[in-house]
Amino acid sequence: MGRGKVQLKRIENKINRQVTFSKRRGGLFKKANEISVLCDAQVALIVFSYKGKLFEYSSDSSLENILERYERYSYAERQLTGNDSESVGDWSLEYTKLKAKIELLQRNHRHYMGEELDPMSLKDLQNLEQQLDTALKHIRSRKNQIMYESISELQRKEKAIQEQNNMLTKKVKEKEKIMAQQAQWQQQNQGPSSTSFLIPRPLPPCLNVSGAYEGETPEARRNELDLTLDSLFPCHLGYFAA
Repeated sequence: MGRGKVQLKRIENKINRQVTFSKRRGGLFKKANEISVLCDAQVALIVFSYKGKLFEYSSDSSLENILERYERYSYAERQLTGNDSESVGDWSLEYTKLKAKIELLQRNHRHYMGEELDPMSLKDLQNLEQQLDTALKHIRSRKNQIMYESISELQRKEKAIQEQNNMLTKKVKEKEKIMAQQAQWQQQNQGPSSTSFLIPRPLPPCLNVSGAYEGETPEARRNELDLTLDSLFPCHLGYFAA
């Protein structure tokens, strides 16, 4: 005897309702996975329990990609088939979608911060871990690039400063060389011709004209004085004699 048609209605017993929800949810996710694998289709499934707990499935690595694709498609369809009379309904629908999207982004942000991870399944946790690993790789790559650029800039500045120091050192040496040559030229120009007049000449022997040696007659002393004057100033004495 065949099985009769089962009437669908709300299960009143909470325990039975919870058990049925878990079984049907698992079967629904299994069928979604099968159709995505067999037919190469992109499937996104969102389920809220009667307590408001969220369960989701995505054939893609990220559920947001499928949702964004759906929003672009639905928006394009509304642009093609919409009219002015439906603008109010479109705005309300857009508001609902934006609100849902904000809630989804906030939930993903909490997951990225390590919060509210208990409801997530093993596959969801693996996808979250993969996303975090990819983000860390991008962050490390960008950090290494910035550090390399900073090091290259510092090396360029160091090279420029070193070249400037070498140039200044060369100029200082050239200046010292020029100053040394000028000092040598001045010393050569101020040689014997210019300094000979500064050398004091020896004074003539002192003449003792006031006194006489003991035992010496005045006449002999006068003759000696005449001989001394003749030897020192011969021209002048000749002039005076003439």
